[in-house]
Order: sequence, then C-alpha cells, then structure tokens
Amino acid sequence: MSLPHVLLLHGYTGSGPGHWQRWLAQTVSEHGGLADLPHFSSPDAPDRDTWLSELDTHLEALPADRERVVVAHSLGCYLWLHHAARENIAHVDRVLLVAPPELDHPEPAIKSFFPAPLDPAGLRRAATETRLVAGEGDPHCSMQAAKQLAEALRIEIDVLPGAGHINIDAGYGEWPAVLKWVRSKTVPLSPR
Repeated sequence: MSLPHVLLLHGYTGSGPGHWQRWLAQTVSEHGGLADLPHFSSPDAPDRDTWLSELDTHLEALPADRERVVVAHSLGCYLWLHHAARENIAHVDRVLLVAPPELDHPEPAIKSFFPAPLDPAGLRRAATETRLVAGEGDPHCSMQAAKQLAEALRIEIDVLPGAGHINIDAGYGEWPAVLKWVRSKTVPLSPR
C-alpha cells in the first residue's frame, strides 16, 4: 500500500522552521509518500479569497491514484471550512483539523476568514472523514470552544493534554502520532 498524498495547510504567519507540518512533509516524502506544503500568499496578512484560489490550485494537482489527505493547522482549519462550504469542490479522503483558533475572537489580521461556515454536510462533501485535534491550554482556543466546534461540525475530537496551540512554542516539532494517522488512520491522536 502506498503512502497517501498529503496536502498541509498552514495557519496565520505560516509554519516556520521546526514546525511539525514541515517535519511531517519531509518525513512523508522520505518514506515514499507525496507531500505538499504550499506557502499561501501574505501569511502575515492573509486574504480568504486569495487563499481559497491557491488551495483550489493545489487540490487540482492531487493525484487520483493515491489516498488524498489534508492536514490543516490553526487558520488553515478555517480555510478548509470555507472550501467545504462551497459547491462543486474537490473531494479528498481524510482531513485533520489541528488547533483551530477560537471563532469569537479572531485577530484583526485574519478577520476575512470569519465568520467561518459551520456546515457539516459541506464537510462531508469535501472529505470522506474529518477529525479535529485540540490542545489543552491553547491560548488561541479554549477547550470548550474546540469541543463546541467539533459538535457543530459533527466530527470526532482528540484532546491533547498540555499541548497548547500544537506548535513550536508548545514543543511540537516532531509529532509521530500525526505521521501514524497519515499512514494508517491511527486514532486517537496522542501528544508528541
């Protein structure tokens, strides 16, 4: 069985050196999989419509002969929700939404992504399976808000104790559990 093609969607300001998304892209590639970690335009001042257009380009390039997996972090989660709410969209096999920021208090630079569409039917049109991962102590999203988001979207949630925003600041460079999920759908996801 071949490894899937993994499309990684970064968040606000991108996924810099040492971030688990970069590690995942490199590790998947080293093990014979395909990984795409696009750098969306103006990550410090993102525009939803521009990012959606760029996402469409990357989705169109996904090969049909492999499982297609999307792994989104932070603002990338809301990029995926906007994609899923549209008609006539590309479908993938699995999606992992990691550490979405809180819906009620977005930073001014990311306001074009809010309000975010909470469309469970659209999410199912966009992907066969979607799962959310939240870190306890995330400064950008309370656990209550993360659980409410998962409930509104009717998807499973994995809670990682002490994982914060699941980024470099929280100690997430290498994250073997996300690689296991990509390779074999291992759930629940666990901390690093």
